[in-house]
Amino acid sequence: MNVLVVKANNRPASEGVSSKMYETFMEAIQGADNLNVTTYDVFAEDMPYFGQDIFNAFGKVQNGGELTDVEQRLLNAKQKAMDALTAADVVVFAFPLWNLSIPAKLQTFIDYVYAAGFAFKFDAEGNMMQLMTDKKAIFLNARGGIYSTPEASPMEMSVNYMRNVFGGIFGMEIIDEVIIEGHNAMPEKREEIIQEGLSRVTEAANKLANQVVLV
Repeated sequence: MNVLVVKANNRPASEGVSSKMYETFMEAIQGADNLNVTTYDVFAEDMPYFGQDIFNAFGKVQNGGELTDVEQRLLNAKQKAMDALTAADVVVFAFPLWNLSIPAKLQTFIDYVYAAGFAFKFDAEGNMMQLMTDKKAIFLNARGGIYSTPEASPMEMSVNYMRNVFGGIFGMEIIDEVIIEGHNAMPEKREEIIQEGLSRVTEAANKLANQVVLV
């Protein structure tokens, strides 16, 4: 089974909790015989932001025009992200809540792969059809505040957004979520909250490895 781990935090693990979640997951999954694990670090990849340049590139490819450096980099980055997603059976996202949303680099990854004919399509009646129902997803998320309450949950646009994109539009089955929250809001319980969450990350990794063994 091919596992793609999308790392979306470039803070060191000593400071970024979702970075520590990534490290914990990778340590726990290491040595699983039937898993082929690949990391896609959105901060390490060359990923120009999605905008008019890529639409210019599409037009030039169709018309045989000469691409600029940025246009070529965009097409290369988009193809690399799509290839990584295509090859994966399970996609693990390790990402923080930043300013109520996801990091811009993770958004860029999504912009690359959020494509009609690749992740979804429309039938003759205009109904959307999911094209990635054979894939599964795991979310590892950290947020310093508390957003699981009924009052705050509508403001949380990281995990909710990821669910809507990868579960709702793409059709992936979300098989696990580990969310660490409140460690900044409750500093006296910070280490307890983080360690409990990291234990759940290890459980998620072990569950994935054991599922593969059973298959």
